[in-house]
Amino acid sequence: MAANNKLILVLLSLLPHIIFSSVAARKDYNTKAYVDSWCRTTLYQNLCVRSLSRYVRSRAMQNPHDLARFALKASLYRAKYTKAFLSKEVTNLETLRPKYYALVHDCLTQIRDSVDQLSLAIAELNRVNRRGGKRQLDLDWHINNLQTWTSTALTDAETCVSQFPGRRMSKLKATIKGKVKNVEETTSNALAFIEHYAAARYRARRP
Repeated sequence: MAANNKLILVLLSLLPHIIFSSVAARKDYNTKAYVDSWCRTTLYQNLCVRSLSRYVRSRAMQNPHDLARFALKASLYRAKYTKAFLSKEVTNLETLRPKYYALVHDCLTQIRDSVDQLSLAIAELNRVNRRGGKRQLDLDWHINNLQTWTSTALTDAETCVSQFPGRRMSKLKATIKGKVKNVEETTSNALAFIEHYAAARYRARRP
């Protein structure tokens, strides 16, 4: 009898953990399904899922604002990583391989601007969500800023990629192109989610 009571107490002590784990697993599943469904609307679907997966594990994403915010954060993360890589390479190239220096330096300038533009876009998204766009004019202004800054970041990355045409190139050029292409694609996906967010905000304001 005592053994049975002890077993019951153990099971009761585990019950909250079991319930919490079940709820958390369900929330993760719902969030992943939501992200997967929206990623299918982007140009780079697999990259979209991969780049957002780190956020799926830590937070629920159940609305267009969350998708836009985390997509921008993923793009900014890639842009900062690429900026650091190019900064290191351009320092080496200035003395060791001067013929590549100007090319990589120009690309670094573009990616630096991408970082700035994406940072502005994230700050603007936080502002418009916090303030709510009380007037239509305010909402239009915020949305226009979001679209402009993210589009500029995308153009910066595309400009850099265009400097590496074709497929036959040195290992260094191929590496740089691959990293910048990644910035371009994640930013393209982020811009798509901003468009979804804008559409949702405008729908919500209709009488």
